[in-house]
Amino acid sequence: MQERRKGGSRYNISFPVRIRWKNEAGEEFEQDGLTENVGLHGTLVFMPRNLPSVGSRVQLTVTEKPKAEMSFTVQVIRVVRNAAHPQVAFKLTDSMRLWKKEVFEYARQILAAERPDEIDDWN
Repeated sequence: MQERRKGGSRYNISFPVRIRWKNEAGEEFEQDGLTENVGLHGTLVFMPRNLPSVGSRVQLTVTEKPKAEMSFTVQVIRVVRNAAHPQVAFKLTDSMRLWKKEVFEYARQILAAERPDEIDDWN
């Protein structure tokens, strides 16, 4: 199968996020989630309960740094309604430079600083 996604690198990292949106009936929703990966133009998020509709615009706030939370307007581009592990893919619609600097590059720095696990010696 051919890869349809664009946008380059993605970092497998979990950042806490808060998502706010209104559904078609105007009901407001807010819930916390965790990023599963962070890309240059968006993110995939595990959301344990209600899911926004594909095409809707929502407010995504990265709460990794509590004193420096950052909010972005994103659009839902894919919803995975797996009962055990629901996910939503978001694409940025604004503030791409801020996202790249404060989220994407931050993820890269965290992963670059990680040390590999030591090999267990079973002998």
